[in-house]
Amino acid sequence: MSYRIRLFREDDADALAAIAVRAIELIGPRAYSRDQVAAWAARHGDDRYFIERVRDGQTIFIAADEGDHPCAYTLLEVPEADGCHVDHLYCDPDHTRRGLAEQLLARAERFARDARTPRLYTEASELARPAFERAGYRVEHRRDFRMEHAGRSVPIHNYAMEKPLA
Repeated sequence: MSYRIRLFREDDADALAAIAVRAIELIGPRAYSRDQVAAWAARHGDDRYFIERVRDGQTIFIAADEGDHPCAYTLLEVPEADGCHVDHLYCDPDHTRRGLAEQLLARAERFARDARTPRLYTEASELARPAFERAGYRVEHRRDFRMEHAGRSVPIHNYAMEKPLA
C-alpha cells in the first residue's frame, strides 16, 4: 500500500479522532496500565478539536492511503520564536510499522525549518518515543504527572524530547 502526506481537511476530523482513540486503546496497553489507557483515551475522540485547532492556526499533516483515507497524523502548534511543538503523532493500529511516523516527522521538520524555528519539541509517550528518537529527537527528561479520570487521579508519564534545527 502506498501513502501520501497531505494537509488536514475538515472532513478528516472524525477519522483523526478515531485514529487517536484506536491507537491509545489498542497500542497503549503495551506500555501503560488499563487505568492509564482509559484516562489518556478519554482526552481524545472529539472531532471538533481538530477543526478548532486548525482554525486557531495549528497545522495537521495526514498520511492518507490510496483511497485518500487518513491512516496517521501529526498536529503542529504554531511555530514560536523558541521552536515548534509537535502536539500529536498517532497512527491507526492497522497501519503501523510502515514508516508513517517517520514520514510525518520528516514533513513536520520541513515545516519547522521553513518557519525558521530553532527546534522541534514534544512530549512523547513511551510508545512514540522510539519513532521520535529515530527522527533525531533526544530525551530531555521523563515527565511524571497525573490525569483526572472517572473521579480519580491517574499517574502517567511521557518524555520531553527535542530536536535542534539550528
